[in-house]
Amino acid sequence: MKKEEARKPLLAHMQGILPSLNHTERLIADYVLEDPERALSSSIAEMRDGSGASVGSIVGFCRRLGQKGFAQFKIALARELAQSGFSGFGTGAAGNGQSASLFEKVLRFHAQSLMETLRINSQKTLRQAAMALDRGRHIELFSTGISFPVAYLASSKFKLIGLPASTQFDSHMQVIAATQLRKSDVAFGISCSGETRETVHCLEIAQARGVKTICLTNSMKSPITACSDIALFATPSEIKYFQAPLASRITQLAIIDALFVFLAQKHKERTAVELRNAGEELLKQRLTYNNKQRRD
Repeated sequence: MKKEEARKPLLAHMQGILPSLNHTERLIADYVLEDPERALSSSIAEMRDGSGASVGSIVGFCRRLGQKGFAQFKIALARELAQSGFSGFGTGAAGNGQSASLFEKVLRFHAQSLMETLRINSQKTLRQAAMALDRGRHIELFSTGISFPVAYLASSKFKLIGLPASTQFDSHMQVIAATQLRKSDVAFGISCSGETRETVHCLEIAQARGVKTICLTNSMKSPITACSDIALFATPSEIKYFQAPLASRITQLAIIDALFVFLAQKHKERTAVELRNAGEELLKQRLTYNNKQRRD
């Protein structure tokens, strides 16, 4: 892993690769993520006893994270904790200790997740994704479940500024759309877990047809990244409600907004024209509807 992965936020990166870890690596990751401050103060022997993994496995895990060994891992962890004040949501450290209200904790957690998302995506990768969308003859978005509203909103925003984007609600229609893409098109898949079979399948079809593929996921090293030319990451969350990571959609939407604003700024004149035309027609429609309501 190398240099690029070593530069990523350590804890966010660890959360992101959880699905790809083997059993022993997962034990170590869980030990660290459960209480990063405890992990920081632990010796390698204490981490061995606490996690149930061997010393050799711990050193190997540190290297997988891009660190030379356990000592460098602790230095990187200490630096990250000092910068972000990372701690568990349930303990109240995401806010101002136990005195913070539940509402404040949730909002602070979202704010932290957004900052982690900014750090985990390089400017180069974000620009590559934006330019691919800009050059695409057509942009087709693929998603199901809780991520579909993000795909629909992305399609709507891109269309608003003149980009030829669309998405299909039905998963069968998404497959059909994937089979009709051309090499000059862009396939954009969004999946929180990165394992949603329908979405991955559509990107596989598109990639096999020579289409540029982009993914947005909360899970690094997941199946969707294997069939994507460009991978964007929303910060993964260890905190789940109803099996959905708490901040997943907020961070996904932030990435979409960043791409939207970049493209809108890149084509300021076109954007102004598109927004004006759409605004005028929408106003006419609203006035017509209001007049009809008064007559009725």
